[in-house]
Amino acid sequence: MERGRCMLLLMMVLIMDIDRGEGQLVEDFYSLTCPNVEALVKKAVSTKFNQTFTTIPATLRLFFHDCFVTGCDASTMVSSPNGDAEKDAPDNLSLAGDGFDTVVKAKQKVEGACPGVVSCADILAIAARDVVVLAGGPSFNVELGRRDGLVSKASLVKGNLPEPGFNLSQLNAMFARNNLSQIDMIALSGAHTLGFSHCSRFANRLYSFSSSSPVDPSLNQDYAKQLMDGCPRNVDPSIAINMDPVTPQTFDNVYFQNLVNGKGLFTSDEVLFTDPASQPTVKDFANSSSDFNGAFATAMRKLGRVRVKTGSQGSIRTDCTVINS
Repeated sequence: MERGRCMLLLMMVLIMDIDRGEGQLVEDFYSLTCPNVEALVKKAVSTKFNQTFTTIPATLRLFFHDCFVTGCDASTMVSSPNGDAEKDAPDNLSLAGDGFDTVVKAKQKVEGACPGVVSCADILAIAARDVVVLAGGPSFNVELGRRDGLVSKASLVKGNLPEPGFNLSQLNAMFARNNLSQIDMIALSGAHTLGFSHCSRFANRLYSFSSSSPVDPSLNQDYAKQLMDGCPRNVDPSIAINMDPVTPQTFDNVYFQNLVNGKGLFTSDEVLFTDPASQPTVKDFANSSSDFNGAFATAMRKLGRVRVKTGSQGSIRTDCTVINS
């Protein structure tokens, strides 16, 4: 009798996999094999959040960095004894350890209930949604069915992540490569309403913007002085400044209001308002939190589909930091 039930369950899973097709993510992917996965991840994320707020921006940024390099396959989670994995690339060295720890802790909880079933990539996608909600942002259904990547190389990172000095054309080009529109890009940039950046990433806007204007003229003068106070010349470049000087621990549309007022930390932030092609969207998001929240939820779901591995591709890692041998 028990064997018959197991065979029936296996047949149902196979039928569902066939129906979904290669490369297709679905919201109920684990409904039969690990129905409590989202509750397990949510509990682990909440526990980590209660220990440190950094859990929120760190996990969200980790998801973005992972998806933009070889797709959403948790390859950024991998550790290498040789120091040559994705996380070791210069552009990833600033990823906060709390993001990695959040996924590792969630994976341990999930493995305890459903061993060998749920990918690290899916856990990261769920956790990224959960931290947005914890910060007061919109909830949305997460599509699942990703498998973990088999490759993680530092050499694959360069040129695949946006730089703080990018203009609108450069931003649009990079996001378009990942099937994300200009509106998606602007909405995802709104994640800068959370978290922090190091002085070295924007010091040029304060002290060496151009020969005629050491301070970037697009910066609000009072904000520029505030940044100089926090990041004086020759300060330790690892000193951190909040990305949103107004509500740094709340997911809201104040980031876009800051851009309207010349308070975007990066050139790639402020250009969203100063460029006429993107300014209308920034104004819309600044005036309507519902418009921003809706666009952000849509963009996050699209981001989660970037070059995913499904079906027989990749693997399901038991340890998110180690590629299966």
